[in-house]
Amino acid sequence: MEQTRENLENLDNMHDMDDARRQLSTSTRGFASMDPERQRQIAREGGKAAHVKGTAHEFTPEEARNAGRKGGETVSRDREHMAEIGRKGGRSSGNNRKPSGDSRYSF
Repeated sequence: MEQTRENLENLDNMHDMDDARRQLSTSTRGFASMDPERQRQIAREGGKAAHVKGTAHEFTPEEARNAGRKGGETVSRDREHMAEIGRKGGRSSGNNRKPSGDSRYSF
């Protein structure tokens, strides 16, 4: 019984050491380590400053169309990715289907 208690205490100590290691290896510096709300605040301030300075870029409708088309072309080249999207869509639409009287399409 005493051996079991000692083993449990050692296990607790190991978990404490793992937590301490994790805390030491996590940086508290940089944008990524900040609270998400603070990240949004900084990004918002940067966006406002860029507009005031006149260096912010706003897409024209034509630029937005071209960017969307270019992104779509790039994504659609990955056939495996597109097939997965199709499978997910098929599963999703199948879950929303209401039973009908026609048994030809029932699975």
